[in-house]
Amino acid sequence: MEHPLRTILSHRHTGLIKGITSLCSANALVLEACMDYLKDKQSPLLIEATANQVNQDGGYTGMRPADFRAFVTDIAQKTGFPLNRLVLGGDHLGPLTWIKLPEAEAMAKAEVLVEAFVSAGFTKIHLDTSMRLSSDDPTQPLSTQTIARRGIRLMKIAENAYAKLKQDQPDALEPVYIVGSEVPIPGGAQEEEGISVTKPEDFINTVEVYQSMMKQEGLASVWPRILGVVVQPGVEFGDSSVHIYDRKAAQDLIQTLSKYPGIVFEGHSTDYQTEASLSQMVEDGIAILKVGPALTFALREGLFALSHIEDHMIEDPSHQSNFIQVLDDAMIEDPSNWKKHYHGTEEQLRFKRKFSYSDRCRYYLPVPKVEKAIDQLFANTLDIPISLLSQFMPIQAKKVRSGLLELETHALVKDWVKELLNDYFNACETKPE
Repeated sequence: MEHPLRTILSHRHTGLIKGITSLCSANALVLEACMDYLKDKQSPLLIEATANQVNQDGGYTGMRPADFRAFVTDIAQKTGFPLNRLVLGGDHLGPLTWIKLPEAEAMAKAEVLVEAFVSAGFTKIHLDTSMRLSSDDPTQPLSTQTIARRGIRLMKIAENAYAKLKQDQPDALEPVYIVGSEVPIPGGAQEEEGISVTKPEDFINTVEVYQSMMKQEGLASVWPRILGVVVQPGVEFGDSSVHIYDRKAAQDLIQTLSKYPGIVFEGHSTDYQTEASLSQMVEDGIAILKVGPALTFALREGLFALSHIEDHMIEDPSHQSNFIQVLDDAMIEDPSNWKKHYHGTEEQLRFKRKFSYSDRCRYYLPVPKVEKAIDQLFANTLDIPISLLSQFMPIQAKKVRSGLLELETHALVKDWVKELLNDYFNACETKPE
């Protein structure tokens, strides 16, 4: 059975334009929104977990790959999303979280990581070995040969893990792979300047080095399962700005893709792009659109709107959830997940903790006291007057009045996320060329 992502992308070479949205989130409400959105459509749902989010040590979510699969499966069963349309991916699989270790130790841990993901049934595998390790020369960029050698080492682990999995699960899908040496860091850039498009010769070098080394290592038969290559097409976001896709600036890179039928570009950090720019990216061959922080940014917007509604429904502050303040307090008490990313005066930091596009507050939504505040927020806003809803959630209010949306707090907040999903899935819809 062919991998559903290969099937979708193969349509691009039969006169159709088609793309895939990759959703990178471990937030239950976000994933519920994604499943609700796609439940009645035919498209597969691609959900990815990053190596710092989910790994053999638990990552920042506390989940191992098998745990994450169970977590997503539980949400699918709750929402009624068909499990046969669920595709799980592992993002930035490699020595990302062990860069302070020398190669021998970091790569040994990366091998365990990759094996755990494939063994748990993740079938879209992004092998990312683009980062320097402590034994690498800090004054020199890693060569494509070193990146490919390490990546192919992990690919062998993945193939062996799949072979073992197939013994127990004969219908298990073969993994497909994403490679590439110009890989943006997970979660967006820390600096907003210096974004440049991958040079065509660098992309060509990556493809040719991987193809040659895979043949040397006895993996030539795996080459057709190289689904895409991560490049920097000139899109990125920082605290308050977004680098919108400029197809003219990416033109030379895009033209080189025609040399390699069967391969597409994977675009990271596509968060906050407009629907028009996303559509252009898909048309130009950046056919896998990864989105992460923008999902929880939209969720946070919905929760903040609900919090403002609560202020007008519950007059006694002692009975309010104080969600916005509770969230900020949690971030101040433990600044480890935002301190390296946000810079400026106290006033600027206070603003960024709430409204930065980097959305570091997503790390604090699972904190127990924040979860408790969210639960109270939902409980305090059960019967929202439509006129009040219109003030703070005007799009959702129109849908409620039109009978398209239930006047229920969880549904209202999830719909805020679905508005974002519209941009991505509309951009990926099949269109005649």
